[in-house]
Amino acid sequence: MDWMAWTLPTAVFFGSIAALLVGMTVWELRSPCVERKGFLPISTTRGDRLFIGLLGSAYLHLLVVGTTDWSIWIASALSVLWLVAVMRWG
Repeated sequence: MDWMAWTLPTAVFFGSIAALLVGMTVWELRSPCVERKGFLPISTTRGDRLFIGLLGSAYLHLLVVGTTDWSIWIASALSVLWLVAVMRWG
């Protein structure tokens, strides 16, 4: 049976997502959020923005990796920037 080979970038990516989920859970327990409207066309909570940001980051990452010859680290950095933008202003 062949197992998936975990590279450093893959481990960092999934570890970061796990840390985000833990951090968001603690933040929500300490300070429940209210819906707000940013540049996204719907009212969202922190959890909604995290989900939308992660989904968009995944598609952006795949787009950059699949259509350019840039490093995977550049694709990851762009994905993180998108996630931060959605969390802050979305």
